[in-house]
Amino acid sequence: MAKFLLDLADILFPPRCVFCRRFLKSGNERRICSACRDSLPYTNDKKISIRDAEDCVACLFYRDKVRTAIHRFKFKGASGYASSFGHLLAQSIQRNFSGRYDLITWVPVSARRKQTRGYDQAMLLALAAAVELEDVAVETIVKIADVPSQTKLQSHERRRANVLGAFEVRDTELVAGRRILLIDDTVTSGSTLSECVRMLKTAGAQSVCCAVLASAAGRKK
Repeated sequence: MAKFLLDLADILFPPRCVFCRRFLKSGNERRICSACRDSLPYTNDKKISIRDAEDCVACLFYRDKVRTAIHRFKFKGASGYASSFGHLLAQSIQRNFSGRYDLITWVPVSARRKQTRGYDQAMLLALAAAVELEDVAVETIVKIADVPSQTKLQSHERRRANVLGAFEVRDTELVAGRRILLIDDTVTSGSTLSECVRMLKTAGAQSVCCAVLASAAGRKK
C-alpha cells in the first residue's frame, strides 16, 4: 500500500531535479538528475580556512545552477530541497569527518528572518544530513541579533564586525567537552562560521569542524 501511494504521488507530482528542474526519470534517478550529478561544480573536498576551526569543507562551489538552487532553497520557499542537499552534504561529511565529531549542529538564522522565511534553511539542511548519517542534529546556538545580511558588506573586516556578538550558545553543558560538527548552507568570507566557532569554543567545545553545502570561494563572476 505504501509503495502504491508513493508511486501515485510520483505520477501526480513528478519529482524534479533540484538543480536544473528537469523531471527525474522514474526508478533511475533520485533527488538529482544524472546530468547534474555528473556536471556539478564539486570542490573535491578542498579545505576552507575558518578561524579557530579544526577543518572546514564545502561540497560544491556556489555558482551557476548551484547558486540558483540554493537561492530557491533560502528565499523562494523551496524547503523540500533540504533532502537532496542533505544527501550531498552527508557524503562529504562521511569522507572528511567520520569519527571526528560527537554532536551535529548548525548556524542559525535570527528569529525575525526565520519568521519571514517560514523556516531556518541551515537547520533543515543539518537535520537532513543527520538523517542520512543515521544521527541527529541539535540546536546549540541562537542568533540573538538580526544583523544586516553579510552579502551587503564588501570588506572582510566589516563582515566580522557585523556578526560579532550576534550569536550565543544556548546550552553550555551540551557543548562542553564535545567535538562539534557545525553545518551551514554557504560560506563566503567565513566571518559567520568563525563567530559561531568562537562561541562554541568559548562555551567549552573540545573542537569544531565545519561542513557547508557550497563555497563562494573560486566561483565565477
